[in-house]
Amino acid sequence: MSFRINPLVLVTGLVELTAAANLFVSHYTGTIYSLTLTGSGSSYTLTQNSTVTVPGQPSWMTYDSENRIIYNSDEGSNGVQISSVSATTNGKMTLTGKAASPSSGVHNALYGNGFLAVAHYGASAISTYKLPLGSGASALQTEKFTMSGKGTIPARQDAPHPHGVHVDPTGKFLISPDLGADVIRIYKIDASSGKLTACTSFTMPPGSGPRHAAFYGSDILYVANELSNTVHALTVTYPSGGCMSFSRFQSLTTLANNKTAPSGTKVGEIHIKDKFLYVSNRRDLSFTPNDSIASFSIGDAGKLTFQQITNSGGTYPRTFAINKAGDMVAIGDQTTANVVIVKRDTETGLIGAQIANMRIGSAGRAENDDGLSAVVWDE
Repeated sequence: MSFRINPLVLVTGLVELTAAANLFVSHYTGTIYSLTLTGSGSSYTLTQNSTVTVPGQPSWMTYDSENRIIYNSDEGSNGVQISSVSATTNGKMTLTGKAASPSSGVHNALYGNGFLAVAHYGASAISTYKLPLGSGASALQTEKFTMSGKGTIPARQDAPHPHGVHVDPTGKFLISPDLGADVIRIYKIDASSGKLTACTSFTMPPGSGPRHAAFYGSDILYVANELSNTVHALTVTYPSGGCMSFSRFQSLTTLANNKTAPSGTKVGEIHIKDKFLYVSNRRDLSFTPNDSIASFSIGDAGKLTFQQITNSGGTYPRTFAINKAGDMVAIGDQTTANVVIVKRDTETGLIGAQIANMRIGSAGRAENDDGLSAVVWDE
């Protein structure tokens, strides 16, 4: 008996064995790294493709996958510039633009018809820019904030400290969690001009310290609070012709059994994938000396149920990203300056085993703005 081998089977098998995924990683020293993840099953390897130097201290990356442009915030205090970097499909990167910016940019987001918004923690401001970033470009609009006195936690709430900018699912509003003022700032977006018009802010419980947020559909917003180490669930309302508004219906800590986080813990990033929510815990030491990622399932009415806490693979997980397929999570541990890739079950949402780990640049120092700052998938 003879057997005929279908060449398509061989080709398919070859593709599975050599399938690769690319990532971008930023480091506070002013370097963006391009990495490739290869492997299958439980055996994967991260390799470095290339690097590019950008102005200042890149703290956050937003990736425009359609145009293959990375936008970087600068957390520095002198000569601060936001920047843009183009990336080819083979990982080569080129600095393509930069613009003068207020100090301490910690987060950014694309909005409208070609605009970028940046949150400035130390400068107590939000700034916006018309894209692409050209030579000598400057802010299109700068919103500066003040407050009459210190907040509930004076050491951290001495002034307004916007820590994030997020666009709602309709694209008509931009919100900004303000860690110092304990508010969620709300703006109407003019998509054509890029102009932001302030609405009434939503007040959070004193001492919450809202850091980042994530929308679940158009009617629920989850807020990660750095100072209280909690996640708040908010109902979103869109009055006809008016500004969006919020009402809070749930609050949970980011540890099992709604346990209070150890002193020194700081909630970091928040992401949603399907009906699951994930939050990073920095300095909780749940897996000494490593920190953790907490996961929650999302019920039909948006109610959160704690599901799991897993090892972040390093210390101070400032950043993490879930790939589009939902089967892998890239974790960026700031202080240990390493990227960890872990498996994720797309059905249960549970995070599984670590499959790759790579040191990126120099390690940071605890509680300092150094080390690894952000990680995103190239997709």
